Amino acid sequence: MLAVLRIVLLGVFIVVGSTLLLLICLIRPFHRNNTTLAAHWYGRMHRLLGVKLDIRVPDEIANAGPFVYIANHQNSYDIFTLARSMPQSTVSIGKKSLKWIPFFGQLYWLAGNILIDRNNKGRAHGTIEQAAEAIRKRQLSILLFPEGTRSYGRGLLPFKTGAFRTAVQAGVDIVPICVSNLHGRIKLNRWNNGTVIIEMLKPVKIANYSADSIRALAAHCHELMQSKISELDHELAQGKTTHG
Repeated sequence: MLAVLRIVLLGVFIVVGSTLLLLICLIRPFHRNNTTLAAHWYGRMHRLLGVKLDIRVPDEIANAGPFVYIANHQNSYDIFTLARSMPQSTVSIGKKSLKWIPFFGQLYWLAGNILIDRNNKGRAHGTIEQAAEAIRKRQLSILLFPEGTRSYGRGLLPFKTGAFRTAVQAGVDIVPICVSNLHGRIKLNRWNNGTVIIEMLKPVKIANYSADSIRALAAHCHELMQSKISELDHELAQGKTTHG
């Protein structure tokens, strides 16, 4: 019964919220904070799922940037958890096909996110320049999922290099966002689904990396994130965390 109630409430929340957000985006299409506004709206739904969030942001990020943010991509619940931590003046990069999803797709586009055609390598390569230009000229940050797909409990997958090429080309540092394990943690029929920790790491300086050392940069960030995610999971297992 609880699962049915949650599904109904989530559906109402999404439809009503997306409609209102669409109206806002129509009034100010592609505004620099549309994506953050929408992400935080969706992120507030974590309470409907019985999940508490513990979001941690280091002082080095406050009032700084722009950055290329990279995050681990676990499953569809990311939109109700990770989204709540979306920084101001940040957009994401998604598949062009997202544009055709009712309500969400149109909102995603009008919010100013960058859409790419993954079936066209030439266009995908051009997206790196498009994202770098948005960072340089509009002072926007970009959120990317370097795994390229959802992990579904397989741990942190190998990183693709697009996010790191974008950072080097734009000349901005990288901020890893680490989300504790979500796989199998959310049960719609369970009232309390525990805590999810979202922690942003200190910026990874790209000054020591060049276009010829992209893979080394990717490997370094992967190592940092894998270590931190393990640490967060251990912390939750020990029950030593604050709730937010």
